Amino acid sequence: MRPDDWHVTEDLDGFLAHAEDFLHSRPALHTVPLTVTEALRTRGADTYGAEAPVFGWLERAGEVRAAFFRTPPRRLYLTPLPPEEADTLAAHLVGLGGLLPGVSADRDTATAFAEAWQRHTGATPTLHQRERLYRLGTLTAPEPHPKGRGRIARERDREQLMLWHREFVADIGGTPAADNSSWADTRIAHGRVRLWETPDGTPVSMAGMTPMVAGQIRVAPVYTPAHLRGRGYAGAATVEVSRAALAAGAEEVLLFADLANPTSNGLYQRIGYRPVADFAVYDF
Repeated sequence: MRPDDWHVTEDLDGFLAHAEDFLHSRPALHTVPLTVTEALRTRGADTYGAEAPVFGWLERAGEVRAAFFRTPPRRLYLTPLPPEEADTLAAHLVGLGGLLPGVSADRDTATAFAEAWQRHTGATPTLHQRERLYRLGTLTAPEPHPKGRGRIARERDREQLMLWHREFVADIGGTPAADNSSWADTRIAHGRVRLWETPDGTPVSMAGMTPMVAGQIRVAPVYTPAHLRGRGYAGAATVEVSRAALAAGAEEVLLFADLANPTSNGLYQRIGYRPVADFAVYDF
């Protein structure tokens, strides 16, 4: 394969003109690029930070075979690639003079690209996280069910959402949002966070969801403060937001779980989520 089969741009519209049909062709595996590009399209190029996002696609014989994006300072995100194509992309990006902090993709692609990046740059990849993508089958309420109720997060919950989002990002070792208040405001405005509260009205867990793209909604984030875990609150909140996604008309409801956390993986499977594919995140 020739390196010039890869096309790189900062123009979102140009990227989508070439790659949108490809992304929609496998919506579950492409859930992250679908939701990120939709956020950039609707909310602006600075949604994830001041530095311009970068997009790319692999095209041969007039057909798009793969795609990537990056919202600096975050890692490169890749759709599935064979090892030889991952190597060609690594060489191409090195030739463009860019440095990458890491890569996120399905497990095999992430590993192949990390190894290729090391060959071409000498940078040592470190496995940051292993994740599993799940798809909802038949939704089942967890047992035992915690006392309390679910509700939509409102304006009065704004400070709580901002705090919990910061804590969630810190827990997963992620990159903090450029504007944490904007994160909360957007989700409150569109009713995209469900809270679980105890009978006295105290919020104890949250579960969010992405906008619907390509007939799918992804549950994210799910967070319970450390001192409140182990009481069934996260499962109850996840069921609430999953019901909301189905009620909104989603054909598929997805979520990612950290494979280092057997408790959350077991919980999601008990309430009806089934494995789709494993993903990996590497730091360089």
